[in-house]
Amino acid sequence: MIGSDVIRGYNDTMILSLLLREPSYGYEISRKIRKLSEEKYVIKETTLYSAFTRLEKKGYVESFYGNETNGKRRTYYKITSRGQEYYHEKCEEWRLTKEVIEKFIWEA
Repeated sequence: MIGSDVIRGYNDTMILSLLLREPSYGYEISRKIRKLSEEKYVIKETTLYSAFTRLEKKGYVESFYGNETNGKRRTYYKITSRGQEYYHEKCEEWRLTKEVIEKFIWEA
């Protein structure tokens, strides 16, 4: 498992990446992160919803209610054009970070 402190700066990037594909809701995003990471990272519910709040305040995502017929209203999120720009900035930051860190990681 990956510790949350290691990946904290990239939770937003992972969420935005999934929202680039399609609008979604919290539980589904959490499930996809767990699946795509092959169970190596499980985002906590409080971390996820704090990220949604932060991303929405910055104008990177917008929330809306789904049209569920079972009576339970889900809050969905979709990425904005501003969020897409931020996502691409974070991807470039990741490439640079990875490049630097890899200079200090080698097989013993």
